[in-house]
Amino acid sequence: MEHRKLLMIVNPRAGRNKSRGPLFDAAAILSQAGYLLSIRQTAAAGDAAEIAAREGSAYDVVVAVGGDGTLNEVISGLMRLEKRPPLGYLPQGSTNDFAASLHVSGKPAVAAEALAAHAPRQLDIGRWNDRSFVYVASFGAFTKSSYSAPQSAKNALGHFAYILEGMKDLDTLRPYRIRLTADGEVLDGDYLFGAVCNSTSIGGLMKLDPERVVLDDGKFEMLLIPNPKTALDLQNLVLALLNQQYDREGLVFRHVSAIHLETGETLPWSLDGEYAPSLPVVEIQNCRQALTVLL
Repeated sequence: MEHRKLLMIVNPRAGRNKSRGPLFDAAAILSQAGYLLSIRQTAAAGDAAEIAAREGSAYDVVVAVGGDGTLNEVISGLMRLEKRPPLGYLPQGSTNDFAASLHVSGKPAVAAEALAAHAPRQLDIGRWNDRSFVYVASFGAFTKSSYSAPQSAKNALGHFAYILEGMKDLDTLRPYRIRLTADGEVLDGDYLFGAVCNSTSIGGLMKLDPERVVLDDGKFEMLLIPNPKTALDLQNLVLALLNQQYDREGLVFRHVSAIHLETGETLPWSLDGEYAPSLPVVEIQNCRQALTVLL
């Protein structure tokens, strides 16, 4: 039997407090399924993307092992290839939002068994200017907390680490003036927060109805939180967010495929929980069904 070649890109820092035994079990399952494994460990930010771009085309499958940041890097690297191998994911991070959307088990052995069953599906990938993102590009309030929480805190505290970092941002909560065009609709105003996502969970804190999120339809889910002008506006905003009623008056929720955003502000951005620079003009595109994933 001819072995299929599988490249496993591992972030050894992700979920460092977790036992590595289950990863060996996962490797054994993939090997028994007929895969010839090659394993690469990352040593610094950007390594996973470079490994995927440099070596990915020589393999039948590329598997990301780590958190959502590792997954983002691996996909960013694969998107640089003309011919992209299918992608697998063994979640090991403290927050694995996209794994929840894909229904990928947090147990490596279970995820490996699903991968070995070779059930492919198509996946939309986002493009933020010249960078790729998997499940969310966000700006404004609390965005900084997603990438400023120390890795040691993420490993020890999981979601709570993000909440602690977000609390630090409360004293800097402020609106940002933006002009945004989404599929021809123009929105011009002051916003506290905005997210363009292809996921049912963001930061483990914001949940979207799985029936309204289709991961391969060429559409993003866009949520904007306007700056409340009155106490009643603020009350309605808080109630809508607490009850996850994103269609309520006071919030802006749309299904869109392309966004053009302009601002004169220093606007903090995060792509899949990783830092992105503040730019005066941002173009966001949906690359429909750009990648095949094995789940």
